[in-house]
Amino acid sequence: MSWLSIALLACAVLAVIGAEWPRLARNFGFEARRRRERDRRKAQLKLLRTDEEELDESDEFAASVQRDLSQLPTIDERDRR
Repeated sequence: MSWLSIALLACAVLAVIGAEWPRLARNFGFEARRRRERDRRKAQLKLLRTDEEELDESDEFAASVQRDLSQLPTIDERDRR
């Protein structure tokens, strides 16, 4: 192998690393470590709900919808003319 082919091979390797650097940094860099730690913490979280809470929330939601519907303006037949 001549020195020219070694230099061309080194330039090709550097070009590939330069082109792939953003993806490599995203997958293996500081941001990736922080993202993996956050995913690990989120995986340990659990939401606990009781049946009473679910019923209370659905009743509250239905009541709020009824309140909103009752406050909507309406148009009577005689007002449209």
